[in-house]
Amino acid sequence: MAKPLSLKQFVAEVKKGNISIVEHTEKILAEAEQSNQTYRYFNLIARDSALKQAKEIEAGIKTGRHKGKLLGVPISVKDCICVKGIESRAGSHILSGYTPLFSATAIEKAKAEGAITIGKTAQDEFGFGTFCNNVGIGFARPLNPRDRKRCCGGSSGGSAGFAALSKLTHTSIGQSTGGSIACPASFCGVVGLTPTYGLVSRYGLIDYANSLDKIGSLGKTVEDAALLLEVISGYDVNDSTSLSEEMDELGSVNPSNDLRVGIVKELFKGCDKPVQKECRKAIDKLEKEGATVEEISLPLNAKFGIAAYYLVSTAEASTNLAKFCGMRYGLHERLEGNFNEYFTKVRSKGFGEEAKRRILLGTFARMAGFRDAYYLKAMKVRTKLIKEFKQAFANIDVLLNPTMPIVAPTFREIEKLSPMQQYAMDLCTVPANLAGLPHASVPIGIHEKMPVGLMITADHLQERKMVQAALAVEGLR
Repeated sequence: MAKPLSLKQFVAEVKKGNISIVEHTEKILAEAEQSNQTYRYFNLIARDSALKQAKEIEAGIKTGRHKGKLLGVPISVKDCICVKGIESRAGSHILSGYTPLFSATAIEKAKAEGAITIGKTAQDEFGFGTFCNNVGIGFARPLNPRDRKRCCGGSSGGSAGFAALSKLTHTSIGQSTGGSIACPASFCGVVGLTPTYGLVSRYGLIDYANSLDKIGSLGKTVEDAALLLEVISGYDVNDSTSLSEEMDELGSVNPSNDLRVGIVKELFKGCDKPVQKECRKAIDKLEKEGATVEEISLPLNAKFGIAAYYLVSTAEASTNLAKFCGMRYGLHERLEGNFNEYFTKVRSKGFGEEAKRRILLGTFARMAGFRDAYYLKAMKVRTKLIKEFKQAFANIDVLLNPTMPIVAPTFREIEKLSPMQQYAMDLCTVPANLAGLPHASVPIGIHEKMPVGLMITADHLQERKMVQAALAVEGLR
């Protein structure tokens, strides 16, 4: 079967009248429904609303009302991002029945450019996981498109899995806290772009950790993911952390082979040798094409990144999840007993094991007696880690390291890992996320028939350099 059209090619054909948006939407919905029986990439497939949008757009094209950079493009959306009228549960039983009355700003921006939401993708509950194995009560874990015995990576596992499996033009909106776009992109063999913190509005996102969460894009190619990121970025008055910078024409950036590249030596040491080998091969090719390559050391990030990240993220998560008590959103129980008894009953039934673990860790870290010793100290460490990155970027354009230390593990292998061992798998992705830096994961090789991803990190608001480097790396395959 021929490769699917790129987003730009698809839109061009739609405008020429060569593609029926309704027919294409029907096809991808059928593909999603059929694949979901086996791979379980969707928590919900929005057939009726997707077809309604497709018919409206198709009719609007004829009258000149509908234009846009994503005209008729089907997008899947991670379950933690609100879409008006479509149940949005963040992969958790405690939000069962929650149907937002509004859409996230990122969704509104994509819709304004003609995108069609086809459904909500599977994820770790509230984003709590590395393997998309910590799905909520009653949810099914998604399976890797290349080997169903293996995981998709988390927490945007459904988004990456369907982006890899789909044979039709499609892209996906994901979300990252500590690597939740880059990790599944690497494990599934697609491109994942995570922006500078604040570049894409968080309004309408069901938060994991407010100071870390970022909405980004996943697609089969760098160009597709960059175009989607371009569309959803920009200032939003509804988000106090939103930045005023625009990323116009990000989807039209050309590759650059003369970038100054830093290889993070500590993040190579913690990776499996076959993963290191594939990444080194790609970097050697990049150097032959004209890149200036030098070894960079980030000892503080390598040593303290994971510890600081999990203290900050769990503390913020425990605060964010306090509102899910069965009174306003989602799961309800019969009103009996006092508030604490009711609150406890709902949360005991609604949250999965990993969510409970992170709530307990976070609550402990921000308690009055321990806040200075843990949470505030972690925030001070975070400042030092950002400073270390800034010093590195004084002499280089982008940093390179393996996205993940391993290829996608089997579910049996995951079961043997302790929670601490699972957290340690975030070694390569956590530093950039903790610092709020833009980064991309691009597939560059194969080990044991599974994809290996190379992670490209740029300085704050240097998405253009990130995409230039990502395109150059993509061109090496």
